Amino acid sequence: MFHATPRHRAATALSALVLAAVSAASLVSCGSDSDDGGSSSSASAAATASFSGSAASALASLKESVKASVSAASSSASAQASAWLASVSAETERANQAAKNALKDVEGKGNATADVSLTGKPRSETAGLLALVVNIRNSTDETASYAVQVDFRDPDGKVVQTRYVGAEDLKPGAKAQPLAVSTEPAEPKLTAVVAKAQRY
Repeated sequence: MFHATPRHRAATALSALVLAAVSAASLVSCGSDSDDGGSSSSASAAATASFSGSAASALASLKESVKASVSAASSSASAQASAWLASVSAETERANQAAKNALKDVEGKGNATADVSLTGKPRSETAGLLALVVNIRNSTDETASYAVQVDFRDPDGKVVQTRYVGAEDLKPGAKAQPLAVSTEPAEPKLTAVVAKAQRY
């Protein structure tokens, strides 16, 4: 099912309002060119009065109104994203900091990349943010902790953002699924990769 975004709703509203303004402008034009007198003049006056004196001023008012709507929609989307991200971060901040510390002196890709994979989450579930489920599985026969570095790269391969996630005291065969979330804009599209993964 298609879900309209705030930007899409604002664009739809703009189209409808502009159509209304153009229709009103047409009424004003037809009324001024008619020689029939009363009825045409009345229609012209009514249309003109409804749009604060002229079609031009009506369009100006509509433009300001739509700009305000788009701004409000953008602010709302940003607030939703921030709230969602805060709820995720509150649960995982300590483990993520431990993961960052564990990877500080690791050279290369680490000893556990084979135990880690990434799965994307729909943006409809993440307030529009790019979020990856970091699938961690302890493939050893001993309890272990994991630290993972996820890099977000632009189309040129440049790392624009890095996230650290971790899982502590995983029993043999156990799994963990922390999230790595990018707060970068939706465009250009980013690619997420496991840059390092260390078992310790």
